[in-house]
Amino acid sequence: MKIALFSDIHANLPALEAFFAYVDSRKPDAIYCLGDLVGYNIWPNEVVDEIRKRGIPTIAGNYDFGIGRSSGDCGCAYKTDVEKANGAVSISFTNQIMQSDQRAYLRTLPAHIKVEFQLNNDKLNLLLVHGSPRRINEYLFEDRDEKSMLRIMEQADADIMCFGHTHKPYHRVLNAGIDGQQHYRHAVNIGSVGKPKDDNPQGGYVLLHIQENSSMVDENAITVEFVRFDYDIERAAKAVEESPLPNDYAESLRKGH
Repeated sequence: MKIALFSDIHANLPALEAFFAYVDSRKPDAIYCLGDLVGYNIWPNEVVDEIRKRGIPTIAGNYDFGIGRSSGDCGCAYKTDVEKANGAVSISFTNQIMQSDQRAYLRTLPAHIKVEFQLNNDKLNLLLVHGSPRRINEYLFEDRDEKSMLRIMEQADADIMCFGHTHKPYHRVLNAGIDGQQHYRHAVNIGSVGKPKDDNPQGGYVLLHIQENSSMVDENAITVEFVRFDYDIERAAKAVEESPLPNDYAESLRKGH
């Protein structure tokens, strides 16, 4: 089975349109969205409409959660006063332009999606979250302590845990086996379609490959394919510059950070 996973579009319609063109050519068996449809650009309603039109199972990101409730707090961890000020402009602007039907849709999005496979008489749980199973806005960076990551996954009963929120893709294979028995768990950050932060301005998503003989006793039981794609970055950046949004967001799109 080939599963496409994408996240963190952040109202970037040109990136989403390009993503759909690329992912359709790969013909996945299933597709899921891990949230943060809105914020930081001018097309939150259009992005919601495109997701709904395709009937894509989608979970709430922290930005979706805030905007869905007309909140002035997106649950974002801004580090500087400038970032905080820019963030306040972004959530205020998004709240102003969000339409009632699309806002209502954001309020209904689930927090998690769990998909259970039965392979080789073994259960394999795929858990989809935005930040972490514990908090919608928890950042799981690649350097997270292994014991901490394993604890989070074990408590959530997740053999494969896919998430976004940091906008920095990675795949970590963790050995959770005890007493000589192997049990590998996979933590996968799927990156960002519309606001990458890994110094690569291309949009990104993941194709997760699960085989009929996949087993969690084999560390190579699944394949995680990180896909990057081109899109009209200038269209997205200029839309920011021609809006009330801070120009810093346009530069971040051009530079991928």
